Amino acid sequence: MSAGSESPAVAAATAAAGGGRLADALGPRLTRRIGIATTLPTQLLLIFIIAFPTLVTVYISLTAWTPLDGITWVQAYTSWSWFDNYIEIFQDGRLGGAILRTLFIVAVAVTSEFLLGFGLALLFVDKFAFRPIYYSLFLLPMMVVPAVSGYMFLILFQSTGPINQLISFVTGHPFEMVWLTNRTTATIAVIAADVWQWTPMMFLILLAGLIGVPQDQIKAARLLGASWGQILTRISLPRIRAVIVIAIGIRFIEALKLFDVMFIMTKGGPGVATETLSLYIYKRTFGDLEWAYVAAIGLTIVIVMSLAAIATLSAVRRIKARRAAAA
Repeated sequence: MSAGSESPAVAAATAAAGGGRLADALGPRLTRRIGIATTLPTQLLLIFIIAFPTLVTVYISLTAWTPLDGITWVQAYTSWSWFDNYIEIFQDGRLGGAILRTLFIVAVAVTSEFLLGFGLALLFVDKFAFRPIYYSLFLLPMMVVPAVSGYMFLILFQSTGPINQLISFVTGHPFEMVWLTNRTTATIAVIAADVWQWTPMMFLILLAGLIGVPQDQIKAARLLGASWGQILTRISLPRIRAVIVIAIGIRFIEALKLFDVMFIMTKGGPGVATETLSLYIYKRTFGDLEWAYVAAIGLTIVIVMSLAAIATLSAVRRIKARRAAAA
């Protein structure tokens, strides 16, 4: 290969090694070209992975297509229905019920996880004997596969399971509550399973926030006679307000996808008493095969979750801005 026909990569290597005026003149251009050439395939692949499913979902959601039609999704335009699926979302009473149940379960579970996680974080801020061991034990539930967690709590809440046996032992009388066939107790059982598994994550985030509170301020407050409650409310909580918003926001968005535990423990029963949004979508997808309608629901959820994430980040930015202004 002649010198005049050397590739940009070779020219760049030569310029970098030889230095001088040529490197100063051509180095930045060649660097940009090489950077674009090497990263473009990956960028195109990522765009394809994200854009193609999204466009297909939008396309399907604007039709009445179902696999039962006997045609492929490419031919779904033959049953074009515009925004009928999106209109049906607001008329679907069962979907509305699933959303309300999901919000109730998530609100109770996330609130419980926050209170328990914050309490544990306060206990673990100070050093004590065997803290690493207890720390590891408290984080174990978070490592359990959700399906396994659901199976564990399914066994626990059986009429002849450990919980009934423990209550029978304490009271001295036979206790055979059928937890998962009652609307109220089934809801309590699935909330308990979610709280057990995800309180460690809340604990971990809040503990990281509390550890980041400046210790010199806490020591100065103690020297001035401040009580534990005053230190907590006037120093610690204001400092970790952004962390609290992030922890609750992340867990709230994540909890809306609750599926594994529900599916294994109750399958949405009794009736639809514990049918969450994810379970409803699953049933409409694989039970009723209404894929176009499910695509419309999915896109709506993505938009709502994106707005929730934006609201969370905006709240965090406002908190940081107020803190910076106060400083």
